[in-house]
Amino acid sequence: MGMALRRVMRSSPYWPVVTHGTLRRVLPGFAVSSLGDGMAVVAVSWLAIELAPEADRSIWVALAAAAYTLSGAAGALLLGRFLRHRPPAQLAGCDAALRACTLGSIPVLYAFGALNIQGYVALLALSSVLHSWGQAGVYTLIARVLPQRDHLAGNAVLSGLGSLATVAGPPLATLLIVFGGPATVLAVDAATFLVLALTFLLAVPKGGVPEPEEDEASRSAGFAVVRRIPALSGLLALSFAFFLLFGPVYVALPLHVSDDLAGSAGVLASFYTAFGIGAVVGSVLTGFLSKWKLWPVTIGIVICFGLLMLPMGLGAPTAVSVVCFGLAGLLWPPYSTLSTTLFQRSTPSALLPQALAASSAVRVMSVPLGTALGGPLVAGLGAAGALRVSAGAIAVVGVVAAVALAVGSARGRREGPKGGGAADVDDVTKSEEAGDVTMRQA
Repeated sequence: MGMALRRVMRSSPYWPVVTHGTLRRVLPGFAVSSLGDGMAVVAVSWLAIELAPEADRSIWVALAAAAYTLSGAAGALLLGRFLRHRPPAQLAGCDAALRACTLGSIPVLYAFGALNIQGYVALLALSSVLHSWGQAGVYTLIARVLPQRDHLAGNAVLSGLGSLATVAGPPLATLLIVFGGPATVLAVDAATFLVLALTFLLAVPKGGVPEPEEDEASRSAGFAVVRRIPALSGLLALSFAFFLLFGPVYVALPLHVSDDLAGSAGVLASFYTAFGIGAVVGSVLTGFLSKWKLWPVTIGIVICFGLLMLPMGLGAPTAVSVVCFGLAGLLWPPYSTLSTTLFQRSTPSALLPQALAASSAVRVMSVPLGTALGGPLVAGLGAAGALRVSAGAIAVVGVVAAVALAVGSARGRREGPKGGGAADVDDVTKSEEAGDVTMRQA
């Protein structure tokens, strides 16, 4: 029985990831910090509610949530000159260290009665300044230490840890808030980032991550890199539209449950729980997609995601809507993982950190912008109408991308290898030098 189990484990696409010498040191720290981040989702808003004046509470809660994410996009745009040559482990470690220091100062100031809402929002914003670069460092490390065939599985492991944290983190945060308050949760979150910082800065050996040869192109800014590789421009546009159009759900779904369904907070929790469980399952399944054509699967996910959200806006029974939302959650991690893998496979190694930082910045901006769009949509169309528009628009974006892919593929077959375009990304995976070829052609 033991031998059979070991054979099954060795045949898993995740085996080379979890047994890799460098990643064995990194993954435990990443798992701990992911759990801390899952807890912070609840604590950030709850502490803002405590600190904000009652008359302006909703504004400050929104500002706190935005500050904890959006400053990462600003960091990606403004700090490239200083960070794009840094080793990936150093990028991830510096991001974690900054988060540990800034988030750790919040409970200290709170305990001494020296924390006001303005200072709280400023500290949250400061904590995220390096986050796009930190994410870029993590996924660049995956791309450099693993052979190309294992990139998808490596990305899926990170995505799976994040998905598990979204399920386990909020209940743990709730318990800590009951016994110690939201500042206690942020203290724990800061400690988890300290663990991650020490992991990257001390536990990753200097020779454990191969460094590419420096070249002129590596001095390009992240968005310049993306513009010069047409396939990445299309992928970034698809991701921006997908996440932007999902943003209104964060406004429309709670109002749909309370107003249209006359449901309780428990009903709303069932939607999010189903989505989280689906995300965990989807993360596990993603690693088995490595032999599939990544572009068609990525676009197909967008189309199916939009279709699965439609029942919520079409008046389907609540149980059906919850199940469909859970199935949509199953598709969420594969999309993020596959799109990251496409970036890794189609970008020269020296350019990867800045390209991934640009990608992270776009994703960080798109969901809050979509959430802001949700207010006018709900006001004009009602919660159910906003859900219909969001779901339908996501599906339409996927169909447009599928048509563009088909046209690009047909043109590529006519013109041969020099045709360029999105259809070439899967061909890029066939050799290490293909990214440089794509760059020269662009």
